[in-house]
Amino acid sequence: MSGFVPANVRSIVATDCGSTTTKAILIEKQPDGVYRLVSRGEAPTTVEAPFDDVTVGVTNALTELQDLTGKQILDVAGKPMTPAQSDTVGVDLYLSTSSAGGGLQMTVAGVVREMSAESAERAALGAGAIIMDTLAINDGRKDYEKVERIRALRPDMILMSGGTDDGNVVPQVQEIAEILRSADPKPRLGVGLKLPVIFAGSEKMRPAVNDTLGDTVDVRMVPNLRPTMARENLGPAREAIHELFLEHVMQQAPGYGKLTTWTSSGIMSTPNAVGKIMEEIARQRNISLLGVDIGGATTDVFSVFKGIYNRTVSANLGMSYSICNVLTEAGLPNIKRWLPFEESDAYIRNQLRNKMVRPTTIPQDLRDLQIEQAASREALRLAFEHHKSLAREMVGVQQQRDISEIFEQKASGSTLVDMFELDMLIGSGGVLAHAPKLAQTALMMMDAYAPQGLTTLAKDSIFMMPQLGILSTLLPEAATEVFEKDCLIRIADCLAPVGTAKAGEECFTAVVDGKSYVVPFGEIVLVSVEAGRTVDVECKPGKAFDFGDGKGRSRTYKAVAGEIGLVLDGRGRPIVIPVEDAERAATMRRWLEAMGLSSS
Repeated sequence: MSGFVPANVRSIVATDCGSTTTKAILIEKQPDGVYRLVSRGEAPTTVEAPFDDVTVGVTNALTELQDLTGKQILDVAGKPMTPAQSDTVGVDLYLSTSSAGGGLQMTVAGVVREMSAESAERAALGAGAIIMDTLAINDGRKDYEKVERIRALRPDMILMSGGTDDGNVVPQVQEIAEILRSADPKPRLGVGLKLPVIFAGSEKMRPAVNDTLGDTVDVRMVPNLRPTMARENLGPAREAIHELFLEHVMQQAPGYGKLTTWTSSGIMSTPNAVGKIMEEIARQRNISLLGVDIGGATTDVFSVFKGIYNRTVSANLGMSYSICNVLTEAGLPNIKRWLPFEESDAYIRNQLRNKMVRPTTIPQDLRDLQIEQAASREALRLAFEHHKSLAREMVGVQQQRDISEIFEQKASGSTLVDMFELDMLIGSGGVLAHAPKLAQTALMMMDAYAPQGLTTLAKDSIFMMPQLGILSTLLPEAATEVFEKDCLIRIADCLAPVGTAKAGEECFTAVVDGKSYVVPFGEIVLVSVEAGRTVDVECKPGKAFDFGDGKGRSRTYKAVAGEIGLVLDGRGRPIVIPVEDAERAATMRRWLEAMGLSSS
């Protein structure tokens, strides 16, 4: 991300143009030298008719920010004034992110579905794209079916990969190029423009790809995604995706050409920006983290493990438009298992269908809320399973392989996601961020992700991570200060071992400040500790349970109490839930009450 950063930046305005709402925040440097959030405004996004100009919504959101703060942000033309003329007139930086107009929609292609195509998926997802389809020589479709699919999709751009730089010429890459040429694909936005195609494959295949596609699409060559079988290099492709997003997609979307002239730096896609702040926090703290943004139609999962960033988007798992997809994919029994009451299958199905038909409605009573939160657990769980399948290590390959052997290559190595190594779990999106009680947010994340060892449970207070993400590329210190002090709400540190036993048997004993808490298997204990206080917690697991050092071995953690204290989760891993309805409902009520929540 490039952009001019003036010296001694004191005030920053940043907007995020979402599909329905444009959010604006004002950040200012305080007398003590620390950057803090001052205020927030929002307005409906105006990328569609009747306005067809995203800047109208931006101006409206900034006008609200002006009214709330008394600071003059806009000039007479309704444009942000940069740089600041005084403490009360103008701002030093104006930044923006966007997912309006459907965000960045891409198709990716590779030789082998489980290798080069999977690397292309990781690169595109990490750049903030929604992947419309993944094409590969071995994906089971005929060539004409692939041609028809590409023509029908009309993506914003295509990322193409295949072959390594240390191997032989790969004729299958040429096959993919010929399929793209036959399809003669057209971009979603911009009549008469050539579709951008990024080739991130074998260096040896660049001339052939360029000869085949050069007069049909706008080809951009970047370093190989898989220079060797055992190594990925996703950065150059991600940067090319971002540059083309600005050049081709943003310039064609209604009003974005004008918005680009307003900003101090280029516009960044919302998911890409969220990933940037995740990466920055993980790097600065030297931690592993997992973040989720659950929306009405999609669920994005972000992770940083072993310093490697990954993002996935589950485009059919959401809490309004896609809630019936959650029902279909998870199955009604998996949703029902999280309910603290007995209810007919028909009633639960109808409640979920009503949410799909009327996506902007909110639950009217506790039972409706509990049904929605039960569905959210399954959406989060399924999206997490999808994420783990893509966030993988590379498999080292020492010997030369011919193409027939490559087609038999299994998916990449074991998943990078190690729940014992996870330090922080961050929840975002309506059902998590706007839950009436913090303990409800914590319990949804605990049930969906089953964290192990010591994990900090937190949430984004008002979803300002996109704005902080783009700010982190210019002023990382300012972004992290606001993230720590104004964005992140630390709900609780959760301590949980792996293992199972009979109900009622001791799972573990935790000694907190010299006081012992015995946690039976299948139960949760909430320990009241002043928020922000660091305490030593000695965990003594039962013989069947493991905190990461081996079964029955004690471990001492330094835990920091969150807003609700510390959570001792003795339900084991995996979490076992009774099958019989009455017993299941009673168990759920017990867990809710243990977290200080009403079950009815």
